[in-house]
Amino acid sequence: MDQLVIQDTALLLEKTFDLKIPEKLSTEEELVALMTPIVHQMLNRDFEKLLQVCYRIDLGESKLKHILHQSDPETMAFDLAKALVERQMLKIKIRNKYSES
Repeated sequence: MDQLVIQDTALLLEKTFDLKIPEKLSTEEELVALMTPIVHQMLNRDFEKLLQVCYRIDLGESKLKHILHQSDPETMAFDLAKALVERQMLKIKIRNKYSES
């Protein structure tokens, strides 16, 4: 995985969730691991805000509904964090692709 994509994704997540992500993160898995407890807390305490974030970053209604209705409650926060990280990474890759053209 391109390190620049990871760093840019971390910056997007920082802005979206208003948090500070350590610069030493180097993999998608580390980003997901960092985001999972944040998503878990939002699922339990601020579900409405979590839904707003999901719509704002354009996670996709069908993907969100699938995770909320089909995921095991024990893995729901992880599944949602992974989907959010993947979506932000896709945005970065698309931006990079079109900025190079």
